[in-house]
Amino acid sequence: MDRSYWEKIAPDYNEEIFDVLQQDKKGYIRKAINKLASPEGSVIDIGCAIGKWLPVLSPAFKKVMAVDISAKNLTIAKKNFPQLQNVEYKRADMSSDTSSFSGFDMALCVNAILTDSLKKRIHFFSNIRKSLKKGGHLVLVVPSLESWLLTRIIQNQWKIDKRLFNTSLSEEEAKKRYAGIQQGNVEIDNVATKHYLGEELELLLSKEGFEVIQKQKINYDWHTEFIQPPHWLKEPRPWDWMVVARKIK
Repeated sequence: MDRSYWEKIAPDYNEEIFDVLQQDKKGYIRKAINKLASPEGSVIDIGCAIGKWLPVLSPAFKKVMAVDISAKNLTIAKKNFPQLQNVEYKRADMSSDTSSFSGFDMALCVNAILTDSLKKRIHFFSNIRKSLKKGGHLVLVVPSLESWLLTRIIQNQWKIDKRLFNTSLSEEEAKKRYAGIQQGNVEIDNVATKHYLGEELELLLSKEGFEVIQKQKINYDWHTEFIQPPHWLKEPRPWDWMVVARKIK
């Protein structure tokens, strides 16, 4: 997922991209933000897209920096929330090897570290750390690889939405996907998208100098995975991982 992908999808973002804010029915992410909020503090929304979290962040912090790789996303965010006077917008690629952001009290990053490139993910996590002051906090949400696997196991056993799950692949494509899944890269709408194991996420953050304070499943309804989930399919539910961590180095 590079800049051209996000620029292309920006006008149809609401229709194309999963809405974590709306689907987090128990409000775990909002609660984590509010617990760390400070009326004199600063927050950087990394991968803000069209700004859905800005109305949550703006009243809770003195300064809000909204960062996204897509200029079109930022234009839409500005248009959507002209009343948020304490928000500054900046286009930047957090998966590059440099970042100009530093000194923030909190960083929010919701399903933005999705690139299938290990090199770019390493840069992304490093730039998140650099954006925070020592003792600053990160609220991070990422897709769960465990949840993706659970969905595929259930789909395969009970043949749910069978037409939509293609199991016939060329030898070349099968090899490519096998190599990808060993990195946690799986196909979402035919785009290789990084998903994370819970333990992997904790290890990554530890190596970047973070102390994990909270790891939480953000559960969703099965209609987010299937068009026609069977009526008996309740628990367990699909989920993203949310981690709250503190920068200690």
